[in-house]
Amino acid sequence: MKPPIEFWFDFISPFGYLASLRIDALAARHGRTVDWRPLLLGVTVLKVMGLPPVPKTPLKGAYAARQIERYLRRHAITLGRDPGAPPMNPLPAGRLYAWLRVHQPARAKAAAQAIFHAHWAQGLPMDDAAALRGVVMASGVPAEVVDAGLADPEAAALLRAEVDAAIAAGAFGSPFVIADGEPFFRVDNLELLEAWLERVGW
Repeated sequence: MKPPIEFWFDFISPFGYLASLRIDALAARHGRTVDWRPLLLGVTVLKVMGLPPVPKTPLKGAYAARQIERYLRRHAITLGRDPGAPPMNPLPAGRLYAWLRVHQPARAKAAAQAIFHAHWAQGLPMDDAAALRGVVMASGVPAEVVDAGLADPEAAALLRAEVDAAIAAGAFGSPFVIADGEPFFRVDNLELLEAWLERVGW
């Protein structure tokens, strides 16, 4: 059995959301599973790499805006939130998900998918505690478990550990996929990832 494919993401990333819609089916076609792991772009990109946010980067920001519109048209996807709008605070959702990965691993991925969908497809503010709580409960996590995760200070430490692990693995963006040690950055490289899996590398 080959190890899971690592899927690194930040809930504030529209490209991370778009990759989340495809990564599990892509992996399943090759008999693989996916380990969903959170990171924080505010740490990996802004602090470690010392780069400004993509929307505020000259030339690159305009390209990214065009790229996402092209991707949405190609895959017939409609977002409920403007990708260029100021990002939400990713900490509440990131911390809760990091906590669920440890304490409720069987329910964690469904919770992450629900958070992504609520924020990017429905435009809901996932940095609002009540909205986050409701969405994660609707994904199948019991209310008492959600409340425990939201209240537990360990959640912050668990997310910090995930970010440290992302940096150690060389993951800096969202989405960032690592398959058998081979890194693939950006949603438009999912096709390259699939070719790599089909040929078992080259």
